[in-house]
Amino acid sequence: MATEEVNRPPSLPPYPQMILQAIEALNDKNGSNKTSISKYIESKYGDLPAGHTTLLSHHLNRMKESGELVFWKNNYTKPDPDAPPRRGRGRPPKPKDQLPAGIDLSTTRPRGRPPKDPNAPPKPVKPKVASGTGKPRGRPRKMPRPSGGTAMATGVGSGRPRGRPPKVKAPLTEVSVEN
Repeated sequence: MATEEVNRPPSLPPYPQMILQAIEALNDKNGSNKTSISKYIESKYGDLPAGHTTLLSHHLNRMKESGELVFWKNNYTKPDPDAPPRRGRGRPPKPKDQLPAGIDLSTTRPRGRPPKDPNAPPKPVKPKVASGTGKPRGRPRKMPRPSGGTAMATGVGSGRPRGRPPKVKAPLTEVSVEN
């Protein structure tokens, strides 16, 4: 800040004041963008420091963050005290419910499964109960293939080869040609 005051000619007002004057003088409905503010300042105060664009950007950002200016759709405007706050893109956040004064949030349970207690006695083993039909539950186990012999001899296959059968061709008949 001290270097800006040293480099600036004595007739030049501070940048925030020049920015506010430019926005008031331009008097655009949707606000003024950075280039129009810069052109207005250059036309009004011809003798500007070498880093004018950098200084202008710096002061615009500072004024925007402090709330002196509102930045909307690439334009800077003075904040209107009567206007409702403008919403950004996306879904607005849910309103937070006010909690009564007596409730403390730090006593809630931690997330996740609680760790096992190493001193707890082991659980008793439950005996398996057989079903009334005598069959085991679930899909039956795969039986191993029998070894040796052909498929017909063992009775496993039907004797047909796998896949699509070959196309049957009509027998050729001999045609005699007499001259």
